[in-house]
Amino acid sequence: LVVPIDLAAPKGRLILPQVQTLRDILDHNAHALVVKEDGLRKALADLACKPRLVITDSQAFRRVAADTPEEIMLTSFSILYARYKGSLEIMAEGAAAAGRLKPGDRVLVAEACTHHRVEGDIGTVKIPRWLCRQIGGPLCFEWVNGLQLPAELTGYSLIIHCGACMINRREMLHRIMRAGGAGVPVVNYGVLIAYLHGILERALAPFPRALERWRAVGTFQ
Repeated sequence: LVVPIDLAAPKGRLILPQVQTLRDILDHNAHALVVKEDGLRKALADLACKPRLVITDSQAFRRVAADTPEEIMLTSFSILYARYKGSLEIMAEGAAAAGRLKPGDRVLVAEACTHHRVEGDIGTVKIPRWLCRQIGGPLCFEWVNGLQLPAELTGYSLIIHCGACMINRREMLHRIMRAGGAGVPVVNYGVLIAYLHGILERALAPFPRALERWRAVGTFQ
């Protein structure tokens, strides 16, 4: 497990997706090693038995992908949550839709909780910057926080959702259903970040059905 300790990390604790992932590993009698992103390469070199899977915070995806040998599977906490709380196949379709955006399109960024924003916030700064760079022009971003999506969704070209760690699966599926009813694709942070960094194919490899869906609808990377 790769857990960056930066300005966005809460002081003195891990965030909920990291804690729940670690607990699930223990519940299945597996072994986990937790490192920061700058300690991954040494940790892998020191292990006599290489891990089957590396799970990283999405914001460290690019560095972790470079430091993780190709024969070791790689994904992110947010991608795990896309599957745990919603539908990873639908999120893969949403990544493909992100690749079809055009400058000027409306994009809704939805976060299920309210939290203290820091410099370089993932939802308000990094993802918009990366996405605009990808499509080659500005987009019209709108943000919503809390338990309700806007009443009218049909004007959006894409909904980018957080990992949904603070809402249950039923609520996340309801949001996905509402978006689908309005004809708006949905993608979550981790799936989109992997796509924007050119590593979605690798990040979906542990999940064959989602990978198959991505290959059917996505842009090959």
